[in-house]
Amino acid sequence: MKFTPLNINGAFKITPQKHGDNRGAFARVYCADEFAGQGLNTKWVQMNTSVNATKGTVRGLHFQSPPFAEIKLVRCVRGQILDVFVDLREGSDDFGNICTVTLDGDAMESVYIPAGCAHGFQTLSDDVELHYCHSTPYSPAHEGAVNVTDKDLAITWPLAIKNMSERDKNHPSFTTIKPISL
Repeated sequence: MKFTPLNINGAFKITPQKHGDNRGAFARVYCADEFAGQGLNTKWVQMNTSVNATKGTVRGLHFQSPPFAEIKLVRCVRGQILDVFVDLREGSDDFGNICTVTLDGDAMESVYIPAGCAHGFQTLSDDVELHYCHSTPYSPAHEGAVNVTDKDLAITWPLAIKNMSERDKNHPSFTTIKPISL
């Protein structure tokens, strides 16, 4: 596995070594020893799947506050996405920084997102599936979000936003979010 540091401290793009032949392909997408060797979380308590039918769909930017602040490991299983996250960690040198990573299901890539970041994505193809690993369980009382179209963040979405929930359309702006103290 190749761990490529991203522009937010503690975040990595993870590219597995893919082996292919006439049968198809094989890759190890997670190894506790390799993650531990990088100083990364190895305990995942919840896993979720997101299926998205239409290119241009946007979900996010979601986060959880302590004590349920979560590390996420997000893998594109099918299709392609632009994964986006924003550092909300109080005192972080990267506070307010936006990280964008293209993930491709054919490449079996993942992104490791540290606790204290708001996360979202846009589908770049139809028929997209994502698999999420979470370091803490979901707690509705601790969830928060930032509006994906916030002018202060100025995220450049590569496609016109075609599908987004009413809930995501109405999330607050970045400037109103209290920094996350971890």
